[in-house]
Amino acid sequence: MLLVTCPWCGPRDETEFHYGGQAHVPHPADPAALDDRQWAEYVFYRENPKGPFAERWMHATGCRRWFNALRDTASYRILATYRPHEPRPSPQPVETPTAPPSPGDRRAAGSSGGNR
Repeated sequence: MLLVTCPWCGPRDETEFHYGGQAHVPHPADPAALDDRQWAEYVFYRENPKGPFAERWMHATGCRRWFNALRDTASYRILATYRPHEPRPSPQPVETPTAPPSPGDRRAAGSSGGNR
């Protein structure tokens, strides 16, 4: 289970939160001036990076406030949470531990795994 830190309530279980989409999407200055293509791009088109991504979340069963989270989309790890008026924090490098090969894994020992 994922542990999400609400900036107001502290760490809570992920089931208490609702995802709200990409953070820091600027609202068009003059929405009425947009054609259909431009409006569709504003409403539907979002980034989909592999790695750190700023998202909006709401603490639905707690304080019911919106906040932003910087989440690594490859590992699903939340790198930081911050209030909407705060700037996006820089992602800190996170080391991913690697498990040693299991004793029965012949490929890890250099064998091709074929018949002998």
